[in-house]
Formats: sequence, structure tokens, C-alpha cells
Amino acid sequence: MIESLYLNDSYLKSWTAKVVSVKDGKFIVLDKTVFYPNSGGQPWDEGYIVKNGEKFRVVYAGKFSGKISLEVNKVGLNEGDEVSCELDWERRYTLMRHHTAAHLLSAIIYKNFHAKITGNQLGVNRSRMDFSMKDYSIEKMRATIDEANQIIEKDLPVSSYYISREEALQKAELTHLAKGLPEDVKEIRIVKIGDVDEQADAGTHVKHLKEIGKIELLKTDNKGKNNRRMYFCLNE
Repeated sequence: MIESLYLNDSYLKSWTAKVVSVKDGKFIVLDKTVFYPNSGGQPWDEGYIVKNGEKFRVVYAGKFSGKISLEVNKVGLNEGDEVSCELDWERRYTLMRHHTAAHLLSAIIYKNFHAKITGNQLGVNRSRMDFSMKDYSIEKMRATIDEANQIIEKDLPVSSYYISREEALQKAELTHLAKGLPEDVKEIRIVKIGDVDEQADAGTHVKHLKEIGKIELLKTDNKGKNNRRMYFCLNE
């Protein structure tokens, strides 16, 4: 069983691990990891695996058959190796800020317009969110950004807890995603933003809203019937 350390501590930057398997020389599975795999609109983490002082750069992390697989830039790691790992913290922290900002925005959009998220992609420079909204206007999006920034000033705490899938299904408000909860997940992690929002989520987040900075609306697009897209960035 691979231990995903980032689920309980998004601020962990370094750790030790054991190489469980190696495929084609460059695809590595560790027994425990902080590297987040590309999923749910949050990009993969980068960083290094270090063996006897030699660094192997992690260029991609994905989840395949339930296991997090890391692609490194060169061969040399072997099954059974004891290694130390280092996260590219600047990249990760930026994505954490964007992810928590996206949760806050989706909560406001859901509360004010009953619109669900149909897609999203976080980035280090800008992020996008797709949502279903019939009566769309740019003014509504500007008002959403303004409301989010006002809530950020309250510096509400961000935390997480776990509930069963059965419990989660009894609370429709726990997922703002149009596609709902994944079928194969039995225990659901909930990310909570003060008294403003609770969402099912397996990504990484900041601990306090002021860490986000200020959200800036970049542009909006019409992506078809009732489907809108919003791009935003973060300022310090």
C-alpha cells in the first residue's frame, strides 16, 4: 500500500522512502510519497529523488492502477533502494494557493447561481474553471471575484477530514462537480474552508485563506450552451 503523505500534510517538503518498483529504468514507485499525481485538474508535482548524493529529477507523476508512478530523468534507481526525496516547493505552493482559490470561487458560484463545476485546470501562472450557468454575465463573475477577495481578508482556516462514501452521498453540497463522486473511492476526504465551504477533494491546499493572495479575473469565455469558462490568476 503506497502512503500518500500529502493528504494529511500538504506542507511536507522532504521525506525518506523505499523504491518499491522500477519499470523501464525511469518509472519509479515509492512506498510513500509527497509527489502529487496529475489528477482532478491539479498538475503533478516535480522535485528530486536522491540516492547516495545523486539526484534524479522527477519530471512527471501520475496514478496508474491505483499506484502513484514517478517518471525520473535518468536511469539508476533500483527496487529496494532507500532514498530521500525533495519537493519543488515553490511550484507546489503556488498550485496549493490556486487550488484553494478555485474551491472558494466554486463555493460562491454554487451558492449564488446554483452552477456546478464542469471542468478545471490549475496552473502556476493562471487557472481556469468551467461551470454550467444559464443566466451568465461578466458582471456576475466580477462580483464573484470581489466576494472571494472579501472572504480571503477574513483569513479563514482550511482543514480536512474523512467520511464514508455513504455519508458523503447524503450531502449533495459536498461536491460542486457536475460528474459527482468517483465510483471506486470508499472513503471521502473533505476539504473545509471555515464556515464557507466543504467539498470532496483529494488535492493539496493552504492552511489559511490569506495565503492565497488576491484573486484577479483575467477573462471569460462562452464554451457552448450554458457552459462558461473563467480564467484567473493570483497576486501577492
